[in-house]
Amino acid sequence: MVDFLIANLAPIMFANLVIFLLLGFPVAFALAANGMLYALIGIELGLLTPVLFQALPQRVFGIITNDSLLAVPFFTLMGLVLERSGMAEDLLETIGQLFGSIRGGLAIAVVFVGAMLAATTGVVSASVISMGLISLPIMLRYGYDRRLATGVIAASGTLSQIIPPSLVLIILADQLGRSIGDIYRGAMLPGFLLAGAYVVYVVLMSFIKPSSAPALPEEARRFQEPNGTRGGRSLLVLMVISAVIAAFVGDYLEHDTAPVDERIVLTMLVWGLSAFIMALANKWLRLGWLSALAERVTFVMIPPLFLIFLVLGTIFIGVATPTEGGAMGAVGAIAMALIRRRLTLNLLKQAMDTTTKLSCFVVFILIGSTVFGLTFRAVSGDLWVEHLLTSVPGGQWGFLIVVSILTFLLAFFLDFFELAFIIVPLLGPVAEKMGIDLIWFGVLLAVNMQTSFMHPPFGFALFYLRSVAPKEDYTDKVTGKRIAKVTTGQIYWGSIPFIVIQLLMVAAVMLFPGLVMHYKGDQAAVDPSTIKIDVESSYGEGYGGGGAYGQGQGQGGQDPNADFK
Repeated sequence: MVDFLIANLAPIMFANLVIFLLLGFPVAFALAANGMLYALIGIELGLLTPVLFQALPQRVFGIITNDSLLAVPFFTLMGLVLERSGMAEDLLETIGQLFGSIRGGLAIAVVFVGAMLAATTGVVSASVISMGLISLPIMLRYGYDRRLATGVIAASGTLSQIIPPSLVLIILADQLGRSIGDIYRGAMLPGFLLAGAYVVYVVLMSFIKPSSAPALPEEARRFQEPNGTRGGRSLLVLMVISAVIAAFVGDYLEHDTAPVDERIVLTMLVWGLSAFIMALANKWLRLGWLSALAERVTFVMIPPLFLIFLVLGTIFIGVATPTEGGAMGAVGAIAMALIRRRLTLNLLKQAMDTTTKLSCFVVFILIGSTVFGLTFRAVSGDLWVEHLLTSVPGGQWGFLIVVSILTFLLAFFLDFFELAFIIVPLLGPVAEKMGIDLIWFGVLLAVNMQTSFMHPPFGFALFYLRSVAPKEDYTDKVTGKRIAKVTTGQIYWGSIPFIVIQLLMVAAVMLFPGLVMHYKGDQAAVDPSTIKIDVESSYGEGYGGGGAYGQGQGQGGQDPNADFK
């Protein structure tokens, strides 16, 4: 029995952790308790010594002093202030009016707002609850299919986990030992492609089943010009003029060798500034050049784009670190709320209270995972995981497929924080030994972990939406019609098509690594086999100036000025 325990303590320890989690114990305490319990067992069996745990205080102190993790409270505070300052409501109302005249327009607006909230807040609960409270009643009012309406709201809210400044990307970068800026660059394209895939699905549904996603009726379209038009042409002209100005200014400011992401960020900044200045001039000088719709869209959408530049733009062009970008984003969010005259002491108190709770949650899980990881490695658990995964047939492909399936299944029971702190420290070293780029691997895991918010029956996005969706039939205040309730089954079924889309994106990242690997930019790859070092003496003719290696020839006839490859 003792020999069996010594040989299999690592898998037993991992299985015991899974049992603790399934029983509902808090993750941080389950990790720490398992680590301490099996440390005592390992000491008793002679597998490790108490001296090992002298390293634990230093590791915990290292967590507390980790500057990268400061980005978590900064981005959380930024998102909560923006969510409570009414930015989501303004965006949904404005973009809903912009796309409302086409079939599926409200659902497309939800996806657009979900992507913009993701790029400014990074908090799933804020996005899902805001869109559920604001857009779901409107979609039900005008006859949207309940499965489509609830599915698109939940899925769009989870974009906060893959589109920077995502909290999960910060944690993944920290656990993989890689740059947060690099993982942000790598995740940007898959995140926006995923949002585009949601739009494509909505458009397809509006054609296949028009009754599931109707257009807004005429009486619900608020913006209309005196000549009867909606003002869309004026908005298009404004955007085109701004784009031309941005292209010219971008060519002037940037040289051809500048990184692509830097050029895109600066071009978008100039584009937004140009549109905003023209809209301000039109309003203040009462020129009458722009329609009411064009002015509304510009004044509502451009400030969040400025905030995105303040956070992500400064990171991408190298002006700020992610931690500094998060701090500027938090200050920018408070300034935006102040300008909108929505900043109150109660708003700040609620946002700071929630930020403190989430930050403590993250740190306690990280401390627990550190205790668990210290013991797990001491009993050769990392070697057990490595042998288990490297023995999978198919090499890298077999490893990636098994890891993707494992992550997908674990996501039924664990959220992304728990997944990031439990499995990533075990998988990262194996992936690196197999020659897999860890930034690409991290983005692949992030897209997969995103499904954890959508899985029935434990998906958190589904719980958030269930909390704000109508549980009983009600009378609509605008139309006076009786609206049926939204059932839990409809929410669950509505999530399935979007889970399929997310899994297809996992496959796309696996099949087309270039979706992520562009983060390297134009960096030249260095082949170590081509490196040549010329060793020349600076001390006369030989190393010893005429001694043993004098006259250019050392013992054994070796030339000290030879080339070493």
